[in-house]
Amino acid sequence: MSAIDYLERIPNNVNLREDRRLLRALEEWQPRFLEWWRDMGPNGFQAKEVYLRTAVSVDALGWAQFDYVKMPEYRWGIFLAEPEPDRLVNFGDHKGQPAWQEVPGEYRGVLRRLIVTQGDTEPASVEQQRHLGRTCPSLYDLRNLFQVNVEEGRHLWAMVYLLDAYFGRDGREESEALLQRRSGDRDRPRILGAFNEPTPDWLSFFMFSFFTDRDGKYQLAALAESGFDPLSRTCRFMLTEEAHHMFVGETGVGRIVQRTCELMREHRTGDVRRFGAIDLPTIQKYLNFHCSVSLDLFGSEISTNAANFYTMGLKGRFEEAKRDDDHRLKNATYPIAALAADRLVLREEPALTTLNERLRDDYIADCARGVARWNQVIQRHGIDVVLKLPHRGFHRAIGSFAEVRASPDGRLISEAEWDARRGDWLPTEEDRAYVASLMQPVAERGKFATWIAPPARGINGQPADFEYVRLA
Repeated sequence: MSAIDYLERIPNNVNLREDRRLLRALEEWQPRFLEWWRDMGPNGFQAKEVYLRTAVSVDALGWAQFDYVKMPEYRWGIFLAEPEPDRLVNFGDHKGQPAWQEVPGEYRGVLRRLIVTQGDTEPASVEQQRHLGRTCPSLYDLRNLFQVNVEEGRHLWAMVYLLDAYFGRDGREESEALLQRRSGDRDRPRILGAFNEPTPDWLSFFMFSFFTDRDGKYQLAALAESGFDPLSRTCRFMLTEEAHHMFVGETGVGRIVQRTCELMREHRTGDVRRFGAIDLPTIQKYLNFHCSVSLDLFGSEISTNAANFYTMGLKGRFEEAKRDDDHRLKNATYPIAALAADRLVLREEPALTTLNERLRDDYIADCARGVARWNQVIQRHGIDVVLKLPHRGFHRAIGSFAEVRASPDGRLISEAEWDARRGDWLPTEEDRAYVASLMQPVAERGKFATWIAPPARGINGQPADFEYVRLA
Protein backbone atom coordinates (compact mmCIF):
# COMPACT_ATOMS: atom_id res chain seq x y z
CA MET A 1 0.00 0.00 0.00
CA SER A 2 1.20 3.52 -0.77
CA ALA A 3 2.44 5.57 2.14
CA ILE A 4 1.66 9.27 2.16
CA ASP A 5 4.61 11.57 1.52
CA TYR A 6 4.55 14.11 4.34
CA LEU A 7 7.92 15.58 3.34
CA GLU A 8 6.21 17.39 0.50
CA ARG A 9 4.60 20.81 1.00
CA ILE A 10 1.31 19.17 -0.03
CA PRO A 11 1.12 15.65 1.48
CA ASN A 12 0.02 13.16 -1.15
CA ASN A 13 0.21 9.63 -2.50
CA VAL A 14 -0.22 10.62 -6.16
CA ASN A 15 3.42 11.51 -6.96
CA LEU A 16 2.79 15.22 -7.28
CA ARG A 17 6.50 15.94 -7.70
CA GLU A 18 6.36 14.28 -11.11
CA ASP A 19 3.79 16.79 -12.43
CA ARG A 20 5.32 20.23 -11.97
CA ARG A 21 2.41 22.08 -13.62
CA LEU A 22 -0.13 20.51 -11.30
CA LEU A 23 2.12 20.99 -8.29
CA ARG A 24 2.48 24.71 -9.03
CA ALA A 25 -1.28 25.10 -9.45
CA LEU A 26 -1.98 23.42 -6.11
CA GLU A 27 0.79 25.35 -4.36
CA GLU A 28 -0.83 28.56 -5.58
CA TRP A 29 -4.21 27.40 -4.29
CA GLN A 30 -2.89 26.30 -0.90
CA PRO A 31 -2.40 29.78 0.67
CA ARG A 32 -5.88 30.79 -0.47
CA PHE A 33 -7.27 27.67 1.17
CA LEU A 34 -5.46 28.54 4.42
CA GLU A 35 -6.80 32.08 4.23
CA TRP A 36 -10.32 30.67 3.81
CA TRP A 37 -9.72 28.32 6.76
CA ARG A 38 -8.58 31.18 9.01
CA ASP A 39 -11.57 33.32 7.96
CA MET A 40 -14.29 30.64 7.84
CA GLY A 41 -12.95 27.70 9.85
CA PRO A 42 -13.57 27.07 13.58
CA ASN A 43 -13.82 30.45 15.23
CA GLY A 44 -11.57 31.11 18.22
CA PHE A 45 -9.59 27.85 18.29
CA GLN A 46 -6.99 28.18 15.56
CA ALA A 47 -4.08 28.29 18.01
CA LYS A 48 -5.27 25.40 20.22
CA GLU A 49 -3.81 21.91 20.10
CA VAL A 50 -6.41 19.27 19.23
CA TYR A 51 -6.12 15.46 19.46
CA LEU A 52 -6.80 14.65 15.80
CA ARG A 53 -6.33 11.68 13.52
CA THR A 54 -4.39 11.96 10.28
CA ALA A 55 -3.87 9.42 7.53
CA VAL A 56 -0.33 8.08 7.12
CA SER A 57 -1.28 5.57 4.41
CA VAL A 58 -4.47 4.52 2.67
CA ASP A 59 -4.56 0.88 3.78
CA ALA A 60 -6.80 -0.35 6.59
CA LEU A 61 -4.03 -0.15 9.20
CA GLY A 62 -2.48 3.20 8.39
CA TRP A 63 -5.19 5.67 7.58
CA ALA A 64 -5.55 6.98 11.16
CA GLN A 65 -2.69 8.26 13.30
CA PHE A 66 -3.58 10.31 16.39
CA ASP A 67 -1.63 13.23 17.80
CA TYR A 68 -2.02 16.81 18.96
CA VAL A 69 -1.97 19.41 16.19
CA LYS A 70 -3.05 23.00 15.69
CA MET A 71 -5.74 22.98 13.03
CA PRO A 72 -4.06 25.43 10.59
CA GLU A 73 -1.07 23.06 10.69
CA TYR A 74 -3.14 19.96 9.98
CA ARG A 75 -1.56 17.86 7.25
CA TRP A 76 -4.19 18.34 4.57
CA GLY A 77 -3.36 16.68 1.31
CA ILE A 78 -4.40 14.44 -1.54
CA PHE A 79 -4.97 10.77 -0.78
CA LEU A 80 -6.47 8.27 -3.22
CA ALA A 81 -7.32 4.66 -2.47
CA GLU A 82 -5.04 2.09 -4.06
CA PRO A 83 -5.85 1.35 -7.72
CA GLU A 84 -7.61 -1.88 -8.57
CA PRO A 85 -5.64 -3.73 -11.28
CA ASP A 86 -7.53 -4.03 -14.57
CA ARG A 87 -10.60 -2.28 -13.19
CA LEU A 88 -13.58 -2.14 -15.56
CA VAL A 89 -16.59 0.13 -15.91
CA ASN A 90 -19.32 -1.81 -14.08
CA PHE A 91 -22.51 -0.25 -15.45
CA GLY A 92 -24.09 1.77 -18.22
CA ASP A 93 -23.33 1.80 -21.91
CA HIS A 94 -19.60 1.29 -21.30
CA LYS A 95 -20.03 -1.73 -19.02
CA GLY A 96 -17.09 -4.12 -19.39
CA GLN A 97 -14.71 -1.56 -20.88
CA PRO A 98 -11.49 -0.55 -19.06
CA ALA A 99 -12.05 2.20 -16.49
CA TRP A 100 -10.90 5.61 -17.71
CA GLN A 101 -7.68 7.11 -16.38
CA GLU A 102 -8.37 10.35 -18.25
CA VAL A 103 -11.62 12.28 -18.65
CA PRO A 104 -13.62 11.12 -21.69
CA GLY A 105 -13.92 14.22 -23.85
CA GLU A 106 -17.63 13.82 -24.50
CA TYR A 107 -18.37 13.70 -20.76
CA ARG A 108 -16.06 16.49 -19.67
CA GLY A 109 -18.72 19.07 -18.74
CA VAL A 110 -21.00 16.60 -16.98
CA LEU A 111 -18.17 15.09 -14.95
CA ARG A 112 -16.86 18.49 -13.91
CA ARG A 113 -20.33 19.47 -12.69
CA LEU A 114 -20.58 16.32 -10.58
CA ILE A 115 -17.19 17.00 -8.97
CA VAL A 116 -17.92 20.68 -8.34
CA THR A 117 -21.29 19.93 -6.72
CA GLN A 118 -19.75 17.37 -4.40
CA GLY A 119 -16.76 19.60 -3.70
CA ASP A 120 -18.97 22.57 -2.79
CA THR A 121 -20.56 20.67 0.11
CA GLU A 122 -17.22 20.20 1.89
CA PRO A 123 -16.30 23.81 2.77
CA ALA A 124 -19.99 24.64 3.20
CA SER A 125 -20.37 22.41 6.25
CA VAL A 126 -17.25 23.92 7.85
CA GLU A 127 -18.77 27.37 7.37
CA GLN A 128 -22.08 26.24 8.85
CA GLN A 129 -20.36 24.92 11.98
CA ARG A 130 -17.66 27.55 12.56
CA HIS A 131 -19.20 29.07 15.71
CA LEU A 132 -20.16 25.83 17.48
CA GLY A 133 -16.87 25.48 19.34
CA ARG A 134 -17.81 28.39 21.59
CA THR A 135 -20.77 26.43 23.01
CA CYS A 136 -19.27 22.93 23.21
CA PRO A 137 -20.92 20.50 25.67
CA SER A 138 -17.53 18.88 26.48
CA LEU A 139 -13.92 18.64 25.32
CA TYR A 140 -14.77 15.24 23.84
CA ASP A 141 -17.45 16.79 21.63
CA LEU A 142 -15.26 19.77 20.79
CA ARG A 143 -12.58 17.44 19.49
CA ASN A 144 -15.10 15.50 17.41
CA LEU A 145 -16.38 18.72 15.85
CA PHE A 146 -12.86 19.73 14.86
CA GLN A 147 -12.11 16.26 13.46
CA VAL A 148 -15.14 16.56 11.22
CA ASN A 149 -14.09 20.06 10.17
CA VAL A 150 -10.51 19.22 9.19
CA GLU A 151 -11.65 16.16 7.26
CA GLU A 152 -14.20 18.20 5.34
CA GLY A 153 -11.27 20.46 4.51
CA ARG A 154 -9.34 17.47 3.23
CA HIS A 155 -12.30 16.33 1.17
CA LEU A 156 -12.27 19.77 -0.44
CA TRP A 157 -8.61 19.16 -1.32
CA ALA A 158 -9.59 15.85 -2.90
CA MET A 159 -12.07 17.49 -5.27
CA VAL A 160 -9.70 20.37 -6.07
CA TYR A 161 -7.03 17.84 -7.03
CA LEU A 162 -9.39 16.25 -9.54
CA LEU A 163 -10.40 19.63 -10.97
CA ASP A 164 -6.83 20.87 -11.33
CA ALA A 165 -5.36 17.58 -12.52
CA TYR A 166 -7.95 16.73 -15.17
CA PHE A 167 -9.83 19.88 -16.23
CA GLY A 168 -7.15 22.45 -17.03
CA ARG A 169 -8.03 26.14 -16.80
CA ASP A 170 -11.73 25.40 -16.28
CA GLY A 171 -10.83 23.22 -13.31
CA ARG A 172 -8.60 25.86 -11.76
CA GLU A 173 -11.38 28.44 -12.06
CA GLU A 174 -13.81 26.06 -10.38
CA SER A 175 -11.27 25.48 -7.60
CA GLU A 176 -11.14 29.21 -6.94
CA ALA A 177 -14.94 29.44 -6.92
CA LEU A 178 -15.13 26.75 -4.22
CA LEU A 179 -13.40 29.21 -1.87
CA GLN A 180 -15.52 32.18 -2.93
CA ARG A 181 -19.03 30.90 -2.26
CA ARG A 182 -20.30 31.11 1.33
CA SER A 183 -22.92 29.09 3.17
CA GLY A 184 -26.10 31.15 3.55
CA ASP A 185 -24.73 34.16 1.66
CA ARG A 186 -27.49 35.90 -0.28
CA ASP A 187 -25.25 36.81 -3.22
CA ARG A 188 -22.82 33.84 -3.22
CA PRO A 189 -24.66 30.88 -1.67
CA ARG A 190 -23.50 27.29 -1.75
CA ILE A 191 -24.92 25.17 -4.56
CA LEU A 192 -27.24 22.87 -2.54
CA GLY A 193 -29.96 24.22 -0.26
CA ALA A 194 -29.19 22.11 2.84
CA PHE A 195 -25.72 23.64 2.93
CA ASN A 196 -27.12 27.14 3.24
CA GLU A 197 -29.15 26.29 6.36
CA PRO A 198 -27.71 27.57 9.65
CA THR A 199 -26.31 25.14 12.23
CA PRO A 200 -26.84 27.28 15.34
CA ASP A 201 -26.65 24.67 18.10
CA TRP A 202 -25.28 21.22 18.91
CA LEU A 203 -28.58 19.39 18.49
CA SER A 204 -28.65 20.77 14.94
CA PHE A 205 -25.02 19.73 14.45
CA PHE A 206 -25.62 16.17 15.58
CA MET A 207 -28.73 15.90 13.40
CA PHE A 208 -26.79 17.36 10.45
CA SER A 209 -23.98 14.85 10.98
CA PHE A 210 -26.46 11.98 11.15
CA PHE A 211 -28.70 12.94 8.24
CA THR A 212 -26.77 15.24 5.91
CA ASP A 213 -23.40 13.52 6.24
CA ARG A 214 -25.23 10.26 5.58
CA ASP A 215 -26.41 11.75 2.31
CA GLY A 216 -22.70 12.38 1.66
CA LYS A 217 -22.03 8.70 2.25
CA TYR A 218 -24.53 7.67 -0.41
CA GLN A 219 -23.43 10.28 -2.92
CA LEU A 220 -19.77 9.33 -2.43
CA ALA A 221 -20.60 5.62 -2.69
CA ALA A 222 -22.41 6.23 -6.00
CA LEU A 223 -19.45 8.26 -7.30
CA ALA A 224 -17.03 5.58 -6.06
CA GLU A 225 -18.60 3.31 -8.72
CA SER A 226 -17.61 5.78 -11.44
CA GLY A 227 -15.89 4.57 -14.57
CA PHE A 228 -13.57 7.59 -14.19
CA ASP A 229 -11.02 5.81 -12.01
CA PRO A 230 -9.40 8.82 -10.26
CA LEU A 231 -12.84 9.92 -9.02
CA SER A 232 -13.62 6.39 -7.86
CA ARG A 233 -10.35 6.10 -5.94
CA THR A 234 -10.80 9.54 -4.38
CA CYS A 235 -14.32 8.78 -3.14
CA ARG A 236 -13.38 5.35 -1.84
CA PHE A 237 -10.86 6.89 0.53
CA MET A 238 -13.21 9.72 1.52
CA LEU A 239 -15.77 7.14 2.64
CA THR A 240 -13.40 5.88 5.35
CA GLU A 241 -13.46 9.34 6.91
CA GLU A 242 -17.16 9.98 6.34
CA ALA A 243 -18.01 7.06 8.65
CA HIS A 244 -16.68 9.00 11.66
CA HIS A 245 -18.86 11.99 10.80
CA MET A 246 -21.99 9.83 10.93
CA PHE A 247 -20.74 8.24 14.16
CA VAL A 248 -20.51 11.69 15.71
CA GLY A 249 -24.09 12.43 14.69
CA GLU A 250 -25.65 9.13 15.70
CA THR A 251 -23.93 8.87 19.08
CA GLY A 252 -24.45 12.59 19.75
CA VAL A 253 -28.21 12.35 19.33
CA GLY A 254 -28.19 9.02 21.18
CA ARG A 255 -26.47 10.62 24.17
CA ILE A 256 -28.99 13.47 24.20
CA VAL A 257 -31.83 10.94 24.13
CA GLN A 258 -30.17 8.98 26.94
CA ARG A 259 -29.82 12.04 29.18
CA THR A 260 -33.43 13.02 28.51
CA CYS A 261 -34.66 9.55 29.41
CA GLU A 262 -32.57 9.48 32.60
CA LEU A 263 -34.22 12.70 33.76
CA MET A 264 -37.69 11.52 32.71
CA ARG A 265 -37.32 8.42 34.89
CA GLU A 266 -35.74 10.27 37.78
CA HIS A 267 -38.42 12.95 37.93
CA ARG A 268 -41.32 10.93 36.50
CA THR A 269 -42.18 13.56 33.90
CA GLY A 270 -41.73 14.23 30.22
CA ASP A 271 -41.24 17.94 30.90
CA VAL A 272 -37.46 17.80 31.26
CA ARG A 273 -36.94 21.40 30.21
CA ARG A 274 -37.27 22.26 33.89
CA PHE A 275 -34.08 20.27 34.46
CA GLY A 276 -32.02 21.69 31.61
CA ALA A 277 -32.55 18.91 29.06
CA ILE A 278 -34.15 18.58 25.62
CA ASP A 279 -37.54 16.89 25.63
CA LEU A 280 -38.31 14.06 23.23
CA PRO A 281 -40.99 15.99 21.25
CA THR A 282 -38.39 18.68 20.48
CA ILE A 283 -35.88 16.02 19.40
CA GLN A 284 -38.56 14.62 17.07
CA LYS A 285 -39.13 18.06 15.54
CA TYR A 286 -35.42 18.51 14.84
CA LEU A 287 -35.33 15.02 13.39
CA ASN A 288 -38.23 15.89 11.07
CA PHE A 289 -36.52 19.04 9.87
CA HIS A 290 -33.07 17.65 9.19
CA CYS A 291 -34.36 14.47 7.60
CA SER A 292 -36.66 16.31 5.20
CA VAL A 293 -34.01 18.85 4.19
CA SER A 294 -31.52 16.03 3.57
CA LEU A 295 -34.02 14.08 1.45
CA ASP A 296 -34.06 17.00 -0.98
CA LEU A 297 -30.33 16.52 -1.60
CA PHE A 298 -31.08 13.43 -3.70
CA GLY A 299 -32.96 15.50 -6.27
CA SER A 300 -36.20 14.83 -8.10
CA GLU A 301 -37.80 11.39 -8.18
CA ILE A 302 -37.74 11.42 -11.98
CA SER A 303 -34.41 12.64 -13.34
CA THR A 304 -32.99 12.46 -16.83
CA ASN A 305 -29.70 13.77 -15.41
CA ALA A 306 -29.42 10.76 -13.11
CA ALA A 307 -30.22 8.47 -16.04
CA ASN A 308 -27.54 10.13 -18.16
CA PHE A 309 -24.93 9.91 -15.38
CA TYR A 310 -25.61 6.20 -15.12
CA THR A 311 -25.70 5.49 -18.85
CA MET A 312 -22.43 7.37 -19.29
CA GLY A 313 -20.81 5.28 -16.55
CA LEU A 314 -20.09 8.32 -14.35
CA LYS A 315 -22.26 7.69 -11.28
CA GLY A 316 -23.62 4.30 -10.26
CA ARG A 317 -25.95 2.99 -7.63
CA PHE A 318 -25.10 2.29 -4.03
CA GLU A 319 -23.15 -1.00 -3.96
CA GLU A 320 -23.60 -1.41 -7.71
CA ALA A 321 -21.68 -4.69 -7.89
CA LYS A 322 -24.13 -6.34 -5.47
CA ARG A 323 -27.16 -5.59 -7.67
CA ASP A 324 -28.52 -8.67 -9.40
CA ASP A 325 -29.45 -7.25 -12.81
CA ASP A 326 -27.84 -6.36 -16.13
CA HIS A 327 -26.38 -3.02 -14.83
CA ARG A 328 -27.74 -1.25 -17.88
CA LEU A 329 -31.40 -0.94 -16.83
CA LYS A 330 -32.72 -0.18 -20.32
CA ASN A 331 -35.90 -2.21 -19.85
CA ALA A 332 -36.17 -2.30 -16.05
CA THR A 333 -38.68 -0.46 -13.87
CA TYR A 334 -38.65 0.72 -10.26
CA PRO A 335 -41.55 1.65 -7.93
CA ILE A 336 -41.69 5.22 -6.65
CA ALA A 337 -44.12 7.13 -4.43
CA ALA A 338 -46.30 9.43 -6.50
CA LEU A 339 -49.39 11.60 -6.24
CA ALA A 340 -52.69 10.33 -7.59
CA ALA A 341 -55.46 12.88 -7.09
CA ASP A 342 -55.63 13.33 -3.32
CA ARG A 343 -53.57 10.34 -2.22
CA LEU A 344 -50.11 8.79 -2.43
CA VAL A 345 -49.57 5.63 -4.44
CA LEU A 346 -46.69 3.46 -5.66
CA ARG A 347 -46.11 3.69 -9.40
CA GLU A 348 -43.71 1.80 -11.65
CA GLU A 349 -41.39 4.04 -13.66
CA PRO A 350 -38.31 3.38 -15.83
CA ALA A 351 -35.42 2.34 -13.61
CA LEU A 352 -32.96 4.67 -15.32
CA THR A 353 -34.90 7.85 -14.61
CA THR A 354 -35.70 6.82 -11.00
CA LEU A 355 -32.10 6.32 -9.84
CA ASN A 356 -32.34 9.29 -7.47
CA GLU A 357 -35.29 7.65 -5.75
CA ARG A 358 -33.53 4.29 -5.53
CA LEU A 359 -30.58 5.99 -3.82
CA ARG A 360 -33.01 7.84 -1.54
CA ASP A 361 -34.63 4.50 -0.63
CA ASP A 362 -31.24 3.07 0.37
CA TYR A 363 -30.58 6.19 2.42
CA ILE A 364 -33.94 6.08 4.22
CA ALA A 365 -33.41 2.43 5.16
CA ASP A 366 -30.01 3.32 6.61
CA CYS A 367 -31.45 6.26 8.55
CA ALA A 368 -34.18 4.00 9.94
CA ARG A 369 -31.55 1.67 11.40
CA GLY A 370 -29.94 4.57 13.26
CA VAL A 371 -33.29 5.85 14.58
CA ALA A 372 -34.06 2.31 15.76
CA ARG A 373 -30.92 2.43 17.90
CA TRP A 374 -32.10 5.70 19.47
CA ASN A 375 -35.43 4.01 20.21
CA GLN A 376 -33.60 1.16 21.93
CA VAL A 377 -32.23 3.73 24.39
CA ILE A 378 -35.76 4.95 25.08
CA GLN A 379 -37.06 1.40 25.48
CA ARG A 380 -34.31 0.47 27.95
CA HIS A 381 -35.60 3.27 30.16
CA GLY A 382 -39.16 1.91 29.99
CA ILE A 383 -40.55 4.98 28.23
CA ASP A 384 -43.45 4.59 25.81
CA VAL A 385 -42.24 6.98 23.09
CA VAL A 386 -40.99 6.10 19.60
CA LEU A 387 -38.96 8.46 17.42
CA LYS A 388 -39.92 8.15 13.76
CA LEU A 389 -38.63 9.20 10.39
CA PRO A 390 -41.11 11.51 8.64
CA HIS A 391 -42.73 10.41 5.41
CA ARG A 392 -40.63 11.26 2.34
CA GLY A 393 -43.31 13.71 1.23
CA PHE A 394 -43.13 15.79 4.42
CA HIS A 395 -41.65 19.32 4.20
CA ARG A 396 -40.07 18.81 0.79
CA ALA A 397 -38.84 21.62 -1.47
CA ILE A 398 -37.65 19.52 -4.43
CA GLY A 399 -39.37 16.88 -6.54
CA SER A 400 -42.93 15.58 -6.73
CA PHE A 401 -43.78 16.62 -3.17
CA ALA A 402 -42.54 20.20 -3.40
CA GLU A 403 -45.96 21.57 -4.30
CA VAL A 404 -48.01 19.61 -1.76
CA ARG A 405 -48.52 19.57 1.98
CA ALA A 406 -48.08 16.26 3.77
CA SER A 407 -48.04 15.36 7.46
CA PRO A 408 -45.13 13.40 8.96
CA ASP A 409 -47.21 10.22 8.66
CA GLY A 410 -47.82 10.81 4.95
CA ARG A 411 -51.35 12.24 4.93
CA LEU A 412 -52.04 14.88 2.30
CA ILE A 413 -53.41 17.89 4.14
CA SER A 414 -54.74 21.36 3.40
CA GLU A 415 -52.73 24.56 3.62
CA ALA A 416 -54.86 25.54 6.62
CA GLU A 417 -54.05 22.34 8.51
CA TRP A 418 -50.37 22.72 7.64
CA ASP A 419 -50.34 26.25 9.04
CA ALA A 420 -52.15 25.11 12.19
CA ARG A 421 -49.95 22.05 12.83
CA ARG A 422 -46.53 23.16 11.56
CA GLY A 423 -45.36 24.00 15.06
CA ASP A 424 -46.24 20.46 16.20
CA TRP A 425 -43.97 18.96 13.55
CA LEU A 426 -41.07 21.37 13.02
CA PRO A 427 -38.98 23.40 15.48
CA THR A 428 -40.65 26.67 16.45
CA GLU A 429 -38.84 29.87 17.33
CA GLU A 430 -39.57 29.02 20.97
CA ASP A 431 -38.01 25.57 20.55
CA ARG A 432 -34.91 27.00 18.92
CA ALA A 433 -34.61 29.70 21.57
CA TYR A 434 -34.83 27.10 24.33
CA VAL A 435 -32.21 24.85 22.75
CA ALA A 436 -29.99 27.91 22.21
CA SER A 437 -30.34 28.78 25.91
CA LEU A 438 -28.75 25.43 26.80
CA MET A 439 -25.69 26.08 24.66
CA GLN A 440 -23.36 27.13 27.45
CA PRO A 441 -19.76 25.91 27.02
CA VAL A 442 -18.46 23.10 29.21
CA ALA A 443 -14.70 22.92 28.72
CA GLU A 444 -13.46 21.26 31.91
CA ARG A 445 -11.94 17.80 31.57
CA GLY A 446 -14.43 15.05 32.32
CA LYS A 447 -17.41 17.41 32.55
CA PHE A 448 -20.46 17.35 30.28
CA ALA A 449 -23.40 19.70 29.75
CA THR A 450 -26.59 18.86 31.62
CA TRP A 451 -28.44 17.98 28.41
CA ILE A 452 -26.12 15.25 27.11
CA ALA A 453 -24.77 12.01 28.58
CA PRO A 454 -21.06 11.11 28.49
CA PRO A 455 -19.97 8.73 25.71
CA ALA A 456 -19.72 5.01 26.38
CA ARG A 457 -16.01 5.19 25.45
CA GLY A 458 -13.47 7.74 24.35
CA ILE A 459 -11.60 8.21 21.09
CA ASN A 460 -8.69 5.91 20.15
CA GLY A 461 -8.87 4.04 23.44
CA GLN A 462 -8.62 7.21 25.51
CA PRO A 463 -10.97 7.79 28.46
CA ALA A 464 -13.91 10.15 28.16
CA ASP A 465 -12.15 12.63 30.46
CA PHE A 466 -9.02 12.79 28.28
CA GLU A 467 -7.69 16.25 27.39
CA TYR A 468 -8.97 16.12 23.83
CA VAL A 469 -8.37 19.85 23.29
CA ARG A 470 -5.65 21.79 25.09
CA LEU A 471 -7.28 25.11 25.86
CA ALA A 472 -4.70 26.49 28.29
